[in-house]
Amino acid sequence: MSSPPKTATDLGPVVDAIRSHDRFLVTTHENPDGDALGSILAAKLGLEQLGKDVAMYLSGDTPLPREYAWMPFGNLRRQVPADAHERVLLALDCANESRLGPDPEVLASAPLVVNVDHHHDNTRFGAVNLVVGEASSTGEIVRDLFSALDVELTPEIAEALYIAVVTDTGRFQYTNTTPKALRLAAELVEAGADVHKIFQDVYESVQFAKLKLLARALERAQIYEGGRLVVSYLLRDDFAEVGAAEPYSEGIIDYLRAVEGADMAALIREPPRGDSPARRVSLRASTDELDVSAIALAGRVRAAGTGRRPAFPATSRSRRSPSSSAASSRPRQTVMLLRSLALAANGSTGHFRRMPGGAARHPESGIASDA
Repeated sequence: MSSPPKTATDLGPVVDAIRSHDRFLVTTHENPDGDALGSILAAKLGLEQLGKDVAMYLSGDTPLPREYAWMPFGNLRRQVPADAHERVLLALDCANESRLGPDPEVLASAPLVVNVDHHHDNTRFGAVNLVVGEASSTGEIVRDLFSALDVELTPEIAEALYIAVVTDTGRFQYTNTTPKALRLAAELVEAGADVHKIFQDVYESVQFAKLKLLARALERAQIYEGGRLVVSYLLRDDFAEVGAAEPYSEGIIDYLRAVEGADMAALIREPPRGDSPARRVSLRASTDELDVSAIALAGRVRAAGTGRRPAFPATSRSRRSPSSSAASSRPRQTVMLLRSLALAANGSTGHFRRMPGGAARHPESGIASDA
């Protein structure tokens, strides 16, 4: 990428990039959620409607979460296509480039990188960036792009976008459930999204192995900072013993976050695959005034300073991406929770020393953000 990055708060630069190119590689972050999957599927369908040549790519070979396995991803590529250097890379719902996967060719070979996201802490890694922190979901931004591009809202596109919006707003219960998000949901239903089918497939088709995994996480939950921080963990053996793949841990953290009085929840897990990072940490906040992305970033900076590979990659999300003023309104709170989380995650309490290979680590090497 030879030209300097451009960041847009309007749709124009992205619309221009789509109109002026014919071949695209659409991708999202590792361990994708409903917003990520719904957004890339809708983008593929919309771009094809415009006559574009579109390929979908997702790093790694971890199966998709079972609640989304019914979605039409038969053409999803798990290896970087040989012609990736000829395609514009359209990255959706990916807060930073590291979450695209370990293969540097994804970014390095792309003639143009277009970055579309709703996470306020997005690193603006594209040549063209559209980051709308006020949006309920990346799916909402994709819909706005489709409107500007005159893409017809077919039932298939509407269903993919509805999955993106309904999952990222917590079934329209989180504080990012704006009037615009509700109007969009109504529009998608009118366009043919089957609300009942989506609800059954996503929320009422829980695998028994996932239920057993949830039970283990709930049994180990601990509270810190007077109940404001709830932390639990999953061991590699847990996945093997209950017959669960890593995506089965998706959504467990929301049960921890729902605890009365909790401002933040953290789920520490050992990925079942041996070639994955030693541990991952997911962070979720219950209040707009707590910026979990700042906590994850602080951990990443500390890990970078040690010169060692971070032991705990972390994903972070609040129920509403806070504004910069809200994010900075409680720095003391953020520091206290970071300290408590670092102690818990690195085995400095008795609870996590029992993790396999769990010799206590210094907090400096503890948390790294891949969100």
